[in-house]
Amino acid sequence: MHRRSLVLAGASLLSLPILGQTAQAQERDNPMPDDLRQSLERDPTAPVLGNPRGDITLTEFFDYNCPFCRKMVEPMHRLITSDKNLRVVFREWPVFGEDSDFAARASLASLQQGKYWQFHTTLFRTKGRVTEAATMRAARDIGLDIARLERDMAAEPVERHISMSHMLAEHMGLMGTPSFIAGDEGAFGEYSLEDLRGLVRRARETMG
Repeated sequence: MHRRSLVLAGASLLSLPILGQTAQAQERDNPMPDDLRQSLERDPTAPVLGNPRGDITLTEFFDYNCPFCRKMVEPMHRLITSDKNLRVVFREWPVFGEDSDFAARASLASLQQGKYWQFHTTLFRTKGRVTEAATMRAARDIGLDIARLERDMAAEPVERHISMSHMLAEHMGLMGTPSFIAGDEGAFGEYSLEDLRGLVRRARETMG
């Protein structure tokens, strides 16, 4: 398990101005630049679950073919349902090949039909690799309009989201999926529910 250094070591790779940080941020050790936080937490193309007006944001970078990401679905669900002040941003970061890229695009497109979380969890229940065929089968299983889904997969916001995920991950030096970021702390790997709660708690203490 790797903590803390992920976001902060990567922040120096950005060509973003740090002078615009708030006074509160300047008082923290190794604070995340405001421009980076805005891109990470407020991207309008990113799915948001939990409380959209929550007091802290937890961001998860994941891939549908990542076995450890699959294990995180239940802890993340329990965290979201138990913490009514938590805002969660999902960043589709397809790093396991073309099948993952296709699944990510389909999942993002499902936002337009209001079935993102249902599709997200269904894809992670897939036995074996999440292929293009498996993705479309899952889409039909939950009742998505396939013709509309295919149109929305080719829309500009989907491309922008995935490109931004790769760019953010590179800038922050993320090690792989799943990666979690809250406040100024990053974490990589499989986490328990209590680990996630600890990450969120420390973010509240730091950002409060």
